Amino acid sequence: MKFALFYEIPVARPWTPGKEHQAYKDVIEQCVFGEEMGWHSMWSVEHHFLEEFSHCSNPEVLYGAVAARTSELRIGYGVRLTPRPYNHPVRTAESVAVLDLISDGRVEFGTGRSATRLELEGFGIDPRDTRKMLGEAIDHIVGCWTNDEYSFDGEFWSMPPRRVLPKPLQDPHPPIWSATTSIDGHYEVGKMGVGLLSFAVGVPPEDLIPRVEAYRRGQSECSTPKGAFRNERVATFTMAHCADSNERAFADAEESMVWYPRHGSKIIGETADYIRSLEHEDLGTYHYAAQAAELQKSGALDQLDFNYIRDSAAAMVGDPDRCLEIAKRYEAAGCDLLFCLLNPYDMKHDDVMHSIELIGKHLIPEFSR
Repeated sequence: MKFALFYEIPVARPWTPGKEHQAYKDVIEQCVFGEEMGWHSMWSVEHHFLEEFSHCSNPEVLYGAVAARTSELRIGYGVRLTPRPYNHPVRTAESVAVLDLISDGRVEFGTGRSATRLELEGFGIDPRDTRKMLGEAIDHIVGCWTNDEYSFDGEFWSMPPRRVLPKPLQDPHPPIWSATTSIDGHYEVGKMGVGLLSFAVGVPPEDLIPRVEAYRRGQSECSTPKGAFRNERVATFTMAHCADSNERAFADAEESMVWYPRHGSKIIGETADYIRSLEHEDLGTYHYAAQAAELQKSGALDQLDFNYIRDSAAAMVGDPDRCLEIAKRYEAAGCDLLFCLLNPYDMKHDDVMHSIELIGKHLIPEFSR
């Protein structure tokens, strides 16, 4: 199992002058140090309108800055949003190809469809169409990468014959991944023959097991992968903080590791209300949003505390020995690449840097033997 730096880029209130600026500077410094400490990759989200939670709306610029300051760290889209009008498939193909060229072939291409009302409604997207848009977009992107001249006439996009340039450095193209939260989504990602980005938060490592099983079942039924080759790797996501002692790690992380799953569930739960406002009684592929909405309305989210997060290993938090034990549980559950969200909300930069160092010194070598 390998380890990845994962970023939402939160900016906690109050928004004092220079706070966003410093947040980006900190991320770049952490990525450079992460390469030094042996981390496999850095990934960031693409989110819009999610104040405090994520101020990372245009990650391509960030990726270019990281690529210019590193030489081995892989750079992952975690994810590029594919529904219309977030990103046109041709623009995505071009963006990824340019990054692959300037990074000397270090791109991991993650795709996703979006899950919050703030974003879907803000861009005028019908949630019923997002899964179909995702599949169609990947087809067009791969077609642009792998054909000298390419045209398409799909349900959501069309283009007459054009030569889409540049082409990626990786031949035939960067590895493709797709994100999901629901069990049925894991199966659908498997059927596409792409890598899995399992983005369940606030749950123990063993919750990954049925998700991987669904993904593998989908992979077994995939005769023709979406890409030019099959990607069978599994990535999952956890909040992570390592310190010299358990007591210090718990004190550092408590506020952020409670705030993040509470707020994340709240904004996903709002999606259920949005879909119903469109007079769609059936939530379709966003059925999991109803569960998040119920947790919010019942007050259960307010009961979520750090004791549960810590004791259930819903976060990899503690001293190096405790973090190593939890990481091994992720590996045993089927994880190939562990995304570590090192700043869920308002962690101090120096503490994050020390966490990167401790994981690099004490955990990463254990999984390289």
